[in-house]
Amino acid sequence: MTVAVTGASGQLGRLVVEALLKDGSQPVVAVVRDAAKVADLAERGVEVRVADLDDRAALERAFQGVDRVLLVSGNEFGKRVAQHTNVLRAAEAAGVKLLAYTSIPKAEANPLILAQEHTGTEAVLAEAKIPTTVLRNSWYWENYIGGLAHAVESGTLYGAARDGKVSGAARADYAEAAARVLTTDGHEGKVYELGGDETLSYDELAQVISEVSGKPVRYEDLPQADYAAALEGSGLDAGYAAVLADADSGIADGILTVDSGDLQKLLGRPSTPVAEVFRAALA
Repeated sequence: MTVAVTGASGQLGRLVVEALLKDGSQPVVAVVRDAAKVADLAERGVEVRVADLDDRAALERAFQGVDRVLLVSGNEFGKRVAQHTNVLRAAEAAGVKLLAYTSIPKAEANPLILAQEHTGTEAVLAEAKIPTTVLRNSWYWENYIGGLAHAVESGTLYGAARDGKVSGAARADYAEAAARVLTTDGHEGKVYELGGDETLSYDELAQVISEVSGKPVRYEDLPQADYAAALEGSGLDAGYAAVLADADSGIADGILTVDSGDLQKLLGRPSTPVAEVFRAALA
């Protein structure tokens, strides 16, 4: 059985390929736009096939002889539903037996800006002619790494999550879970709500940063608009800043709190502690 991963040069896709290589039970195909970015994977026995998510014909060629596909959600906002539909249609035409998709928690009722295209994609998948599996990934602890050094230096972690909590996990945990779905049976038609063992408030995240850095860090909660403005002032694009501030509002409302245990069942172990992720980043 051959498995393929789209977006295999990206942060999550590459980790999924690494998990598949570690498992070693199936031939692996990396579907990418630029083969040069995964030359190292090709040297390790991964078959690299080039296809753009906008090019359905190229995707169909890339999926020839593939049994299972992981569709890692794209990063071109505004185009993702159409691109994901291209992947599904190409997989159907190529005779793929299972397509798994990385989505967002509670997608059917998730009000976040980030959720909109996931909700649209899941609606398309619901009408698929082949079996599908939905992997609703909660937050990656790595999402906070970009602001980690500033939090340590300034002594303040900023956000707009109030006292809401987020069930995060390491990106590699979600990648390993996806690899498990690609290499084991019984996942057809399943929707997995994936979140880590730790469900933490931003006050608690600030405490973890203090512990791993050895410097006092506190959490300062801002109104959503003020947080968006602060992110924009730090150099982020206005649209992206608004998306991140909106995500914090969702955390405040509990939309990224996940207690299903699905991630742990797929992994067969607890999720990676946030302290371990932050300690590695600061090192």
